[in-house]
Amino acid sequence: MKIAYVVGSLSSESLNRKLAELLAELAPDNVELVEAKIAELPLYNRDYDGNWPAVATEFKEQILQADGVILITPEHNRSFSAALHNALEWLSRPWGQGALGGKPVATIGAAISPLATGAAQQPLRSMLTFFNARVMGQPEGYINALATGLADGEVKPDTREFLANWIVAFADFVAKS
Repeated sequence: MKIAYVVGSLSSESLNRKLAELLAELAPDNVELVEAKIAELPLYNRDYDGNWPAVATEFKEQILQADGVILITPEHNRSFSAALHNALEWLSRPWGQGALGGKPVATIGAAISPLATGAAQQPLRSMLTFFNARVMGQPEGYINALATGLADGEVKPDTREFLANWIVAFADFVAKS
């Protein structure tokens, strides 16, 4: 099973990149996690329709070829990042040819706040519903990077267990789709 993941943070010190690496490490043997990178995507503009840049075409194709997609989001001002929003714009275009319709998708994210990324994931899930993605409901993944040890690289055993169970739950969700 091939699962594409998108890290919504462009930071080289991203907690969410650390989270992605941990999920890849904990994934079952039959699951291959592959990053669909967004850092080089230009800002979407409908003037590109009919003449997409290669980086956008490759990004969308990678998502289309995946069995499922994980959106790993930071929280920026109580929402998800502009970089992730831009990536979703590319995936939804041209109109009527979106890449996420019917696709199994999960959201997860880490932040240093006690609320983790709950406030970011709610509008993200709303957007995914508009795209007609099949969004995994449970378990939700709001990772407090301080309380779990993710921020300092000493991830607690109970967090590792939760994340291992989370990635297995998503693989099961994808398999049943």
